[in-house]
Amino acid sequence: MKQRESRPGQKKTSGPAGEGRRDARAGRPPKPVAPAAARGSAREALAPVAAGRLLMTRTGERPVERVPVILESLGAGDFHLIDSGDGQKLEQYGPYRIIRPEAQALWRPSLAPQIWEKVDAVFTGDPDEEGTGRWRFPKAALGETWPLNLLGVDFLGRFTSFRHVGVFPEQIVHWSWMKEAVEKAGRPLKVLNLFGYTGVASLVAAAAGAEVTHVDASKKAIGWARENQALGHMEKLPIRWICEDAMKFILREERRGSHYDIILTDPPKFGRGPNGEVWHLFEHLPLMLDVCREILSPKAAGLVLTAYSIRASFYSIHELMRETMRGAGGAVESGELVIREAGLDGKTPGRALSTSLFSRWVPK
Repeated sequence: MKQRESRPGQKKTSGPAGEGRRDARAGRPPKPVAPAAARGSAREALAPVAAGRLLMTRTGERPVERVPVILESLGAGDFHLIDSGDGQKLEQYGPYRIIRPEAQALWRPSLAPQIWEKVDAVFTGDPDEEGTGRWRFPKAALGETWPLNLLGVDFLGRFTSFRHVGVFPEQIVHWSWMKEAVEKAGRPLKVLNLFGYTGVASLVAAAAGAEVTHVDASKKAIGWARENQALGHMEKLPIRWICEDAMKFILREERRGSHYDIILTDPPKFGRGPNGEVWHLFEHLPLMLDVCREILSPKAAGLVLTAYSIRASFYSIHELMRETMRGAGGAVESGELVIREAGLDGKTPGRALSTSLFSRWVPK
């Protein structure tokens, strides 16, 4: 929604999990097998939160595959991508026109330089995603926050030192899919939002009728999410806000026998939990997905994974998801999330800017 552009104060590891369930479709896999990450230094890093939990041996057919799938957004609500090029992107967030670094914009901008000059905010400083920088306001000094709306949900945009503004709009496509699934379910679905950040996805799900568990390791992110909830007068919606390491949470949920109908997981490439827990995507992702599989309900609607700033093909997470979901039926669709330029009017399609890899299991 890159490691994603680093989130302020986030000790990136969070999320709920559930007790190893016996899958009604395939039976609980018999022999646990130690993952590669459980050997050597990776085992030491994960030991504090996952001691004794090994990967399940999955049996049965792998789900049908749909590849490559490109999920594209032209923008929604108060956001659209105006133009991009020369390593930057020109975006509209509500009343503000913003310039931020974008390494994948290798081409020349389409719009004239004078349009790029008429902006409200420009992120400057260290363009490295791990670094911090500052905002420059060419017209007038702006406040730290301002109201935005996506998919009918109000939230706060915020100028942070990590160049992001509190929402990753490429995720609109996943949120729209989730919103439709919740609304069509005919029953309250339980949604787990791991690494939930500022809570926009959680608010979208809850507003559609879901019971939501939102997990993030950053107290600052949880506080921001609660601000967003209050901004939209959505305090009565059924959302549990949990500040905890993601792996710890889902392992405990697994032991408890908890189940969720939809799980969104958006892990960073590297991070630390609130108590120093270490997260390495390539080492710990197989186990995280394995636990998520165990806490999916027998009538689950989907499991969604997005991955930012990793040197890998989408096929790497696609094949991992198919192996994880062996015997569950359904399909795994994987590819990229892209945002298409929409011009000054927000309606004129231009070039597609790739933002992240994704893989999504659906029951049919």
